[in-house]
Amino acid sequence: MAEIRVEHLRKAFGDFVAVQDSSFVVGDGEFFVMLGPSGCGKTTTLRMIAGLELPTGGKILLGGEDVTMRRARERDIAFVFQLFALYPHMNVRKNIGFPLLAQGMPGIEIRQRVEETAKLLRIDHLLNKSVSGLSGGDRQRVALGRAIVRRPKCFLMDEPLGTLDTEFRDLMVHELRELHNRIHATTVYVTHDQMEAMSMADKIAVMNHGVIEQFGTPREIYDRPATMFVADFIGSPPMNFLGFGGGLSKGASEIVVQGAKVAVPEVREDIAPADMALGIRPEHIRFDDGSKLRGAIYGTEYLGTTQIVAVETSGGIIKARVPAEIRLNPGDQVGLALSSTRLSLFEKGSGRAVRTAIHDTVIHHGASQGRAHRG
Repeated sequence: MAEIRVEHLRKAFGDFVAVQDSSFVVGDGEFFVMLGPSGCGKTTTLRMIAGLELPTGGKILLGGEDVTMRRARERDIAFVFQLFALYPHMNVRKNIGFPLLAQGMPGIEIRQRVEETAKLLRIDHLLNKSVSGLSGGDRQRVALGRAIVRRPKCFLMDEPLGTLDTEFRDLMVHELRELHNRIHATTVYVTHDQMEAMSMADKIAVMNHGVIEQFGTPREIYDRPATMFVADFIGSPPMNFLGFGGGLSKGASEIVVQGAKVAVPEVREDIAPADMALGIRPEHIRFDDGSKLRGAIYGTEYLGTTQIVAVETSGGIIKARVPAEIRLNPGDQVGLALSSTRLSLFEKGSGRAVRTAIHDTVIHHGASQGRAHRG
């Protein structure tokens, strides 16, 4: 396996810029996920790493070797697509072994490698079955087997679970992560599904409009979003925002929102007067009659052990995740107590996060974070 290093990567199609100045490092053996909405540039980035698209600018290094302008077949990578692209006239054994046959490998070695790979994926009992009769999950395992059997430097996966139903997708998320833990393969995985990303990734790059908004571990991205886009994109329900005005002084630890004083993590920079936003995760809200920050119950969503409660405030509806046993009725007036050490602050204009005490323990991973560092 090998480290993948991307430096100032750019891709333009005429006047449209699909990828803007992206830089990141995928460590040897890491499971790296590119996450973002449709059209954000994640698949274009993956195709450039694979050699299926040539960049307009920048550099791609695989195992320390510059492969920027090399063809896909010269890069020693394996690509797993959303559509399985299996050969329907071949059985499972022949589908998995086909890349080795095309390389001219001796039949005995092909057989050995195919059987090792099938055992790894727990499909050795299907080797002599036709692929046309397999379930979606098993067909995806065969597609993975065909990639693994070559023992490439890295694996590139473009929404490989996108066509599976929910039950199979949840199972394959677990199996893919377990497989990665066994073979320690350098993997770049593209998805628009935050649950896939958060469940499997060692590191995530969140993309929007061709820019990497944030690069980091799942915990860093969830707990310390670098931009309002990331805060809104990650989480179910996503982060709540309450607007407030005025500037911020370095060392401040309190703001005023809707006439109520709210304790926040200590501010680490001076911010000129501007429209600001307080970011609050739903699980960091509890109901407290003594709080001056108030709202009215708008509705509830029962989830078994917890419930999502929509609260209408003067600044809009926010959602809280609270224990299911709390009894609430639409129209009830409630006070909102916030976990002061877990809150985020943002500049609305740029969307970037204000540096506060929650960023004191951030570890940088050598990636540009797009808009998070602009400005």
